[in-house]
Amino acid sequence: MNFLSQLPKIAQKSKKRLGRGYGSGRGGHTSGRGAKGDKARGKTKLTFDGSKIKKGWIKRTPFLRGKHRLLPQKTILTFTLDQLNKWFKDKDTVNPTSLSLASGLSFTGKKVKILSGGKIKKALRLQQIPLSKTASQKIVKAGGQVS
Repeated sequence: MNFLSQLPKIAQKSKKRLGRGYGSGRGGHTSGRGAKGDKARGKTKLTFDGSKIKKGWIKRTPFLRGKHRLLPQKTILTFTLDQLNKWFKDKDTVNPTSLSLASGLSFTGKKVKILSGGKIKKALRLQQIPLSKTASQKIVKAGGQVS
């Protein structure tokens, strides 16, 4: 015999709307905004600090001085040995162009590095790609070449 409590839920209740009268369950007099004041009336500035001196929030922000803020951030794309196992066949040559084709990412303005995540089962030849020490050791141990 099936009970209503054992049936799977197929619909979600919609959220209660705020400030739509006492009968709505989330409404009425102040609707969760507390009592009086600018915060209850909805006129507070984002930088409001509660005093005449407006240094409080400025003092809490970090210093962002110099030209380095305007330069584009250098990003390093990292790949693991598991990904190389998936994308390449045995005795394939892995270079930046073949890696970008296999991964579907463009490397313009980005650096690439291969890390030693996972195990490598194929003998691959890596050319012109920076590796971590343990990744290069694993590749050589599997019968591959690093140049």
